[in-house]
Amino acid sequence: DVVHISTREAPPVPTMEGTSSRRNREAGRQQGMAVYLDIVPDLLRWAVERAGWDEQTAMRRFPHLDDWTAGTRQPTLKQLEKFAHATHAPFGQLFLPEPPIEPLPVPDLRTIKDAAVRRPSADLLDTIYLCQERQDWYREFAAENGLDPVGYIGSVAIDDDPVEIARRMHALLGGTHPRQAVPGDWSATFRQLVDGIEASGALVMVSGVVGTNTHRALDPEEFRGFALADEVAPLVYVNGADTKAAQTFTLIHEFAHLWLGGSALSDANVAERSVNATERWCNDVAAEFLVPVDLLRAEYRGDASPEALDELARRFAVSTLVVLRRIADAGFLSWDDFRARYVDEQQRVMAKLAEVRENGRGGNYYNTQPLRLSRQFARSVIESTREGSTRYRDAYQLLGMAKHSTFEGLADQLGAR
Repeated sequence: DVVHISTREAPPVPTMEGTSSRRNREAGRQQGMAVYLDIVPDLLRWAVERAGWDEQTAMRRFPHLDDWTAGTRQPTLKQLEKFAHATHAPFGQLFLPEPPIEPLPVPDLRTIKDAAVRRPSADLLDTIYLCQERQDWYREFAAENGLDPVGYIGSVAIDDDPVEIARRMHALLGGTHPRQAVPGDWSATFRQLVDGIEASGALVMVSGVVGTNTHRALDPEEFRGFALADEVAPLVYVNGADTKAAQTFTLIHEFAHLWLGGSALSDANVAERSVNATERWCNDVAAEFLVPVDLLRAEYRGDASPEALDELARRFAVSTLVVLRRIADAGFLSWDDFRARYVDEQQRVMAKLAEVRENGRGGNYYNTQPLRLSRQFARSVIESTREGSTRYRDAYQLLGMAKHSTFEGLADQLGAR
């Protein structure tokens, strides 16, 4: 692989990317010369597409990009470093002879109108990689501490009755339906379910940003969650940029994937009858878990007005969209009528969400971070570090922090030893 580096005083000099190219770049820095890099244009286009930028955004942020891709101008070292940082592209990969292929590291079960979803964004890929890194650490931690395998992983199949599996999930998580515990409070219900799933042996991470970078917001239209199945370190990730009530549905959908024993990237779309049998089954389990159809039939009064949906949503502590889906499942609405009503209800939900976000305030770091990281994971990392099994530097990286005071503050919040 050849990288061309030049300075204002000399024509481009071909060097091998690696130690020699790093020496040339460092020499350019030391001599105060502008270092120019001859980058394959397709690598620049790949980085832009990977970042999810349109042409207008790319040109606004990097006005010389057209010249770089046309080969009439070369980016300087500093410009390329800035470009890599802005697009979240690994800097070293920009020196490859052709764009790398970045397959999703988990099976992709997302569909939009039964069609495959576009290539994964940098935000999605980096989120999965980060969760895999944390899962790898926790797997070793579990082995070192003699933690037992999680019994329900891979214990069911899609031929099993969703109603029965939902009942077994309720029994595992304490046997109480969410509406009976915290009626009307979606956030409290969600936290209760997260705590129950973590107590069952799985890690649950909920965040709307990549790591701790609040400038990299995740897009719920790209994905709502994923599951990383493992016998001792199963992990569920929920996109926290979605509505609170929608996150509850995603949480149970991904939990169902763990029971099947398979990793998956999902959209957990309550409005779709996915062509994928696994996704359909997980949706059915989540719907039955949150709104048992027998209870819905007993409480439904034939009124599907917005006000009636709001009331049922408060009773079951779920989204009105889930309630509407269950009304259709119970046979009170045809599927076509449900889809028509769903579009209107979704617009109403999103309008309410926009109003809440406009009037909302940022949360306290030490209150939100345990949910982002998984309370069980964060506590394990802190305790392992204080015992000397994990280096502080590695702990800071796993927990996404730079200061020891932040580490201690999180430890106090979690009550970790």
